Amino acid sequence: MARADTAARTLLQEFQVTSAPVDPISLARDLDVQVVPQDLDDDVSGMLLRRDGRCVIGVNRTHSRLRQRFTVAHELGHLRMHRGRPLILDTDTRVNYRNTVSSMATDREEVEANRFAAALLAPETLVRDAVYGASFRTVGELVTQLAGTFELSEIAMTYRLMNLGIISGPAH
Repeated sequence: MARADTAARTLLQEFQVTSAPVDPISLARDLDVQVVPQDLDDDVSGMLLRRDGRCVIGVNRTHSRLRQRFTVAHELGHLRMHRGRPLILDTDTRVNYRNTVSSMATDREEVEANRFAAALLAPETLVRDAVYGASFRTVGELVTQLAGTFELSEIAMTYRLMNLGIISGPAH
């Protein structure tokens, strides 16, 4: 199991979250992290700020509710797994003025934070239970149904199901 999956599972167990949809804002509050909707450039989904022992997650208020949920979960992933950096700014286009080794580390952290967010919002056992109990004829119907249950975008749900080996690829 990947480190991100383990970290997400640990957080869910810590606060005894056992049903969907998982509320990442409530989990942030439980961790004493303030979540602040912000007016950010459209290509900035969110940020994590650590200062003086306090943590704040800024989330782009103009993005859809589902995107904001994923962003908060993503920033919680940075909080739990990527210690030490005082500011993490998540944008669609990453500008890096560092050497290639450190920029690769940042990309790896982003992939890991995305995996954490997916595992937090759609925990494997809950997803497998939902698939087992679902009534569907096509992969598309399954994705739509589960996206609603877990309050994820259909794209995020598709990737989660693919990563869990439940489906082999996106619905056509």
